[in-house]
Order: sequence, then C-alpha cells, then structure tokens
Amino acid sequence: MSSVKDVTLESAFAGVADNYRGEDVDLHAIYREMRKNSPIIAENFMGKLGVPNIAGLDPNRPTYTVFKYKDVMTVLRDAANYTSGFIAEGLGAFFDGLILTGMDGEAHKKARGLLQPIFMPDVVNTWRDSKMDPIVRNEYLLPLVPKKKADLMDFGLHFPIRLIYALIGFPDDEPEKIEQYAAWALAILAGPQVDAEKAAIARKAAMEAAQALYDAVKEAVVAVRQRGAEGNDLISRLIRAEYEGRKLDDHEITTFVRSLLPAAGETTTRTFGSLMVLLLERPDVLDRVRKDRSLVGKAIDEAIRFEPVATFKVRQAAQDLELGGVRIPKGAMVQCIVSSANRDEEAFESSEEFDIDRKLKPSFGFGFGPHMCIGQFIAKTELQVALNAILDLFPNIRLDPDEPKPRITGAQLRGPHSVPVIWD
Repeated sequence: MSSVKDVTLESAFAGVADNYRGEDVDLHAIYREMRKNSPIIAENFMGKLGVPNIAGLDPNRPTYTVFKYKDVMTVLRDAANYTSGFIAEGLGAFFDGLILTGMDGEAHKKARGLLQPIFMPDVVNTWRDSKMDPIVRNEYLLPLVPKKKADLMDFGLHFPIRLIYALIGFPDDEPEKIEQYAAWALAILAGPQVDAEKAAIARKAAMEAAQALYDAVKEAVVAVRQRGAEGNDLISRLIRAEYEGRKLDDHEITTFVRSLLPAAGETTTRTFGSLMVLLLERPDVLDRVRKDRSLVGKAIDEAIRFEPVATFKVRQAAQDLELGGVRIPKGAMVQCIVSSANRDEEAFESSEEFDIDRKLKPSFGFGFGPHMCIGQFIAKTELQVALNAILDLFPNIRLDPDEPKPRITGAQLRGPHSVPVIWD
C-alpha cells in the first residue's frame, strides 16, 4: 500500500476533483428549475448527487437545500442563527478542530481578527510587485514562451501554491518540499467520502497527511521563531501577534496555518482554469481585456460569479427558524447552493451570460458575511498577476484546435481538468 509520502500534487489534485465531482448532469438546468418551482427543499441535494459533505453530516439530521439569491444571502450573512461550528466534526476533525470556518461567535471573531491583517490589500499589494509577479513571469511563463503551446492547468496547479507558501513563510528555495506539503493538504480534502468502504481508507490517509503536514509546518514555525520572526510573512506575524491577551505557542500557530492550506492553492487553481476557459471561448472578450487591462478585475469577478469553485456552503440552524416561508427546525443543516444563487434571474440581469460589463453586485463564490473567505484578496491578486502575464507573454493566445475543448465540470470544487492553448 502506498505511503502518504508518495502522494504527488497531480494525483492529489485529480483525486479531490473525482471525490467531489458528483453525477454528470446539467446542473445549471436543474438549478433553473429549482429556483422557479422549489426554491427551498427538505433534502440533501448535493448528497443525492453523490457529493461528500465536509461538514461530517449525521445522516439523521434533517437537511434543507436553498437555491435562490435572497435566501442564500439571508443564511450567509446571519452567523448567529445559521452557525458553522459543526464543521469541526467533519473536515475539522483532521485539524484538531482548530479550523476558522468551523468557529462561531466570539471565538471566530477573535481568531479572524488575528489572521486578517496579513490578508489585507496593503500587505498583499507590496507582495504582488516584489514576489508574485517576478515568480509567475520568470519561474513559470518565460520558459514556456518559445514552446508556443501548453496546458494552462499545468501552470495553474503550481503557481498559486508557490506564491501562497512563500507568503506564509516557507523557504523559497525548496520547491519539491512545498509541492509535497501541498499534496498532503489536498489529500486531507479527500478525507470525507460518500462510500462507507472508501471512507475508512480515505480517513486514515487524510489523518496521515494531516500529521505529515503538521510536522512540516511546525518545523517552519520553529525555524521562523529562531530567526527572530521579523518578516512580513504569516508565520512571523502570528508569532508577534497577541490572541486573547497572550502570545500564541508553536502548536497553536502550526494548527492555524495547517487549517488554511487545503484551500490555499485549490481554489485559485480551479478559478484560474475556469477564468481562462470562459475568456478563451470568447475571443472578442479576451481581446478587449488584452487591450484594456482595467477589465482584468471585472473578468475575474464575473468568472467567480458565473462558475464558482465552491458551489455550495452549509450552515446549521441555531434555533427554529423560518426561511422563504419554510420552517427550519433547530439543528437542521441548511445547504446553500451558491452556483444557483449566483445565476438567479431575480438578482442578475441576463444571469446565464458571462458578462464582464456587469454592474458590480455581491456574489457568493468566496462566501459572504462573517465567514467570507479570508484569503479572497490574495486569490484575486494572484489571478490578476497570472492573467496579465499571460496576455503580455503569449501573443494571440487561443484554444489549441488539435486538442479536445476544455470543459468546466464538477458538482463541487468545480473547474476544468485541462486547458490546452497555443500562441504565436
């Protein structure tokens, strides 16, 4: 049997995609129908599609699924009535329960307040010019230029991991180690399974990967502390920070950092893939963005609305509630279908069209409310750097006519597996 040490980044990424793919059905057609006729249903919609739930759902808990924008907005913005602590039983079990998305109330507020400063625009923007852009261009894209063809997902898989691990405080000169850590982080995401037989094996592998990742992060934390922790990286900032009136110890920092890593590269990779597919399928739009780079941010925001990677969010009713005229009992799970809400006709004009001129309005690709993704500004900045560099370095980039057209797939963790392109 293969050891956790043998897990590669490519195999872990593919494994996670397979795990959350669900049935190959026209989801957007189903969502249209649900919004119109059954905007809230008393069933586990994603479970019926064969998608495992990271929430560690007790099969006896009632589950309600929500499809419309206004109802999803109500749930995600109200963290007091719709709580997240149950996540600590599911995915959180692989992180000693210390996982930001699985915290509620004051504990969540304090922990988020501790982590937030590193993810703010002023920090990220200095880092964009000094680190992000040079790494993307010099290490990844310039060597590809003379080849005049590539699968963009090969680049998309590696660059976000390289960038985020540098920001966290891992050494810049150990790329093989970083890729191994990223593979372990993804292997943890494969822990929750639908199939009971697979579940025991996957859980054991995820626990082993979580321990291996813990050991690697702890080593980095100890090294940063020994060097004086004076840098701008996340580990240095956490060492210097105070939490509840005291300094964090190495174990607390290690568990916090480790809980951030599974999503750190995954989401950006899949968003990058979908963004490139949506633009390459529309050469006129791609050409506009190439000529006017002020449109780069709009294209990214629209891709996140149109094809979000995390297609649903789950919360738990803290008391008996009413949502959209439906009674939801205390303790029930509420499954918010973000992919459906983001294309709600009542919220977005021409909602099923990819339109970069769309008037800005909140969508739920990075969540919403108190649990909105803490790393979203980093992810968007990474995507801006990558798209700008590709447009600068790959003239007349277009889909490779000799390869199969890329497809954006998956009921959850959605994105393309391959984006073959050529350029002049």
